[in-house]
Parts: sequence; C-alpha cells; structure tokens
Amino acid sequence: MVVLRESCSANNIDVNLEAIIDPRQSTGVPGGDELLAFANGVVGNDTEALDSAREKLASALGAEAVSAASLIVGNYSRNDRAANAIGIPMEPMFLEMSEDFRERLGINEFTSAANSLK
Repeated sequence: MVVLRESCSANNIDVNLEAIIDPRQSTGVPGGDELLAFANGVVGNDTEALDSAREKLASALGAEAVSAASLIVGNYSRNDRAANAIGIPMEPMFLEMSEDFRERLGINEFTSAANSLK
C-alpha cells in the first residue's frame, strides 16, 4: 500500500485506502474499484465473482490489465508467503511509511503482522 500511495501521489491521484476494507467506498484510482474487486476475487472462493471481476477489469482497463494484474497478484503472493515462512520482518523504512494507515485499516491485526512488526 505504501507503493500504491506513493505512486498515486507522484501522479496527483488522490487514493482512498479505506476502500480496501470498505467496498462501499471508491478507491479514487482509475480502474481501482475493478482492480480491488479482482484482487478480492482472487483471494476468495467464489469463481463466479472472480469471472465477473475479470470481465469488469477487462472492460475498464483492457484485457492486458487482467494479465498484468494476475502477474502482480501472483508475484506479491509468492513474495509474502516466502517472507512470512522464514520470518523476514518488514524493513524499518516501510514500517515508518505505513504507520499512518496500518492501524487505521487493521493491518497490524493480521496474523502475518507478527513477523512484520518485529
């Protein structure tokens, strides 16, 4: 989320991180709502919802966006699982940069946060 926030800031986009935990809110990012629905579909177990999210993402940002989003989701999942499996803590710089939203969004309560907050 730090990367998303900084990228949006650099491009003068006002991102709403609360939309990540409250689907009634808009992300404020072009195609962001579709990307969020896709991400939720990937981690969920409803294949119809995932299929619908893929179609909406392709409609909003193009078919290439579905492929790119899939690659990004897979890469982040792999990296997070590997880091959590061996107990790699989050870098202090990222802890500082994310402090303002981790508590607000409940991220500090995730089971895997035990490794990050060491």
